[in-house]
Amino acid sequence: MRLNRRFLWWEALSLTLVITLTGAVHRLRADTGTCGGASFFTGLTSGTSATTYSPGNNVTREQMAAFITRTLDQSLKRGGRRAALNQYWTPASTDGLGLIIAGSHPQLVKSDGADLWVANMGSSMVNGTVSRVRASDGKKLEDWTGATAAEGVLVAKGLIFVTGNTSPNGKLYQIDPSQPVGAVTTLPISLGDSPQGIAFDGARVWTANGGGSVSIVTLNPVNVTTVTTGFSHPAGILYNGANIWVTDVGDNTLKKLDSNGVILQTVTVGNFPQFPVFDGTNIWVPGSNTVTVVRAASGAVLATLSGNGLNIPSAAAFDGQRILVTNQFGHSVSLWKATDLTPLGSVPTGANTFPTGACSDGLNFWVTLQGQGRLARF
Repeated sequence: MRLNRRFLWWEALSLTLVITLTGAVHRLRADTGTCGGASFFTGLTSGTSATTYSPGNNVTREQMAAFITRTLDQSLKRGGRRAALNQYWTPASTDGLGLIIAGSHPQLVKSDGADLWVANMGSSMVNGTVSRVRASDGKKLEDWTGATAAEGVLVAKGLIFVTGNTSPNGKLYQIDPSQPVGAVTTLPISLGDSPQGIAFDGARVWTANGGGSVSIVTLNPVNVTTVTTGFSHPAGILYNGANIWVTDVGDNTLKKLDSNGVILQTVTVGNFPQFPVFDGTNIWVPGSNTVTVVRAASGAVLATLSGNGLNIPSAAAFDGQRILVTNQFGHSVSLWKATDLTPLGSVPTGANTFPTGACSDGLNFWVTLQGQGRLARF
């Protein structure tokens, strides 16, 4: 289909255009060139062939989508911390990864903007710890103890919250980073059975409990409400600024909740959905060898991505430009461009590494390597 009108700015970008500047006539050559002796390059259009532009043609929907996508991509590339620090590379192999010792069986990880917080489940789900790693140089700063079966991590209210994946009553741990390192504080509440993912809505902490529920925790004073209706096996959870969304392994869905934990919408996604991420517009849900991209505003499935190295994906992360997904049994990570879902390839993390959790600090991706007890800087 074609749009019914031509766009003046399209002609300015993609055509040879005669314009008047300070009373003189100058020739403006799109993307390659010159205007009154000044040169420029935008990269928003590449013409209708390798050698031609087509000023008489209407703009197709596909062309317009390409212009918008390229505009967004350029803004993201030029506005990010990686660009400011001249870090445009993507590691091509395990040699490109920075490796830091974390703890035993690291699970999920989150950044507080300066440090990384890693939930280490511990051997046989005992002796769990939470590691604090400085992002600037990868130095491990401290290990907080007493976090039995630590799994999910949340940074909120200047505090660190961690789920304890215990059964039948789940635990919620709290760390105050301003205090001397020691044992985590176990909050005096019981979450639902086997809590994994954790999120914050600006007032309350939410946990996705694998035993078949969602817990809603109020703070000061601490209180918990656990909702079971409609849930089978929740795993991941996030807040997109409007609603809480939960992945449910039991029926392979992504569920949108209201403020009381009531299910408002159910979206079918790939098998075994795990720990999703929100990129500001879309929710990326890793599942069994697929990633389902869901528009948060409507719940519509935009795409079901496959290939690109996906192999039992576990967690997704967003760095402002790219989406990274960990492939737990593929011993690799896969990347996509967030704006148009273009695959950017996969990178191995090493034999028997079992990459599990992922996050971004706005500069680097960070990936937990469960099989090695390490945190990788990507």
